[in-house]
Amino acid sequence: METVVAVDLGGTRVRVALVDEDGRVLAREVFATPTGGPDGAAVTDAILAAVRRVGGPRPRPVGIAAAGPLDLVTGAVVSPPNLPYPRIDLVGPLSEALGGDVTLVNDARAGALGEHAHGAGAGCDDLVYVTISTGIGGGVISGGHLLGGRGGNAGEIGHITVETRHGLVCSCGYPNHWEGYCSGRNLPRFYAVERRAGDPEYTATPEIFAAARAGEPGARRFLEAVAVLNGRALSALTVAYDPARIVLDGAVVQAQADLLVGPTVARMERYLPCPEVVTSPLGGDAPLLGAAVAARRRR
Repeated sequence: METVVAVDLGGTRVRVALVDEDGRVLAREVFATPTGGPDGAAVTDAILAAVRRVGGPRPRPVGIAAAGPLDLVTGAVVSPPNLPYPRIDLVGPLSEALGGDVTLVNDARAGALGEHAHGAGAGCDDLVYVTISTGIGGGVISGGHLLGGRGGNAGEIGHITVETRHGLVCSCGYPNHWEGYCSGRNLPRFYAVERRAGDPEYTATPEIFAAARAGEPGARRFLEAVAVLNGRALSALTVAYDPARIVLDGAVVQAQADLLVGPTVARMERYLPCPEVVTSPLGGDAPLLGAAVAARRRR
């Protein structure tokens, strides 16, 4: 059974795995995303070393799921909002060093591929994959086909407008985006502008959820505001793509699904029939498995 090396390059960590055709992870390595080098080569070099350790000496197809925006013509990440480098060249340097095929795909698009092949999207040819983590991203399978867009960046759903009262600026530099309010990185900023007199101060996302679980009124009220924006975003995805299923994933969802999913669905509009909304069963591996799918498809 052919194995490929899959890489998930995120704003916080990098995961590298050896994956077989059934989506089984045979070996895995995880490390913090480099942020201290002079340029993006620091990331590329770290990935190269990990691919060699995990994949062994013989050349194997490599699939890389990376947070965008991507330049698929040159095989690079360009101006990523959650990394400190203006450019990270991946396909060229890695192909040359490894002597094999390297495929680059947006991480959220890879998540959609992973769910469609091995997760909650299996058997569903019209689905939207949503990841809420450091940032927010998405991928769309329509009629069994992954939507790519002109430059491979279709589905940048974290940058749809969901709110106009506060004008919070997203990490991409523009205001009022879903990611600028409801991502793991930005939830504390949203709490700060929603906080009422007498409410406790929370400066970290885990603190907010812990307080809500303990019944603290300010945190509970804030999560209602989060559900409104999440519901607004999922409503927009529903009318845009008419999916049969929306698969929710990412570190924030995986850790807090019981506090987020039900209230979000309750606030979705019903202009079109509401799709089934489920959480990913893949434990955060959907982008990794999708990178492996992309590598095999190219081969």
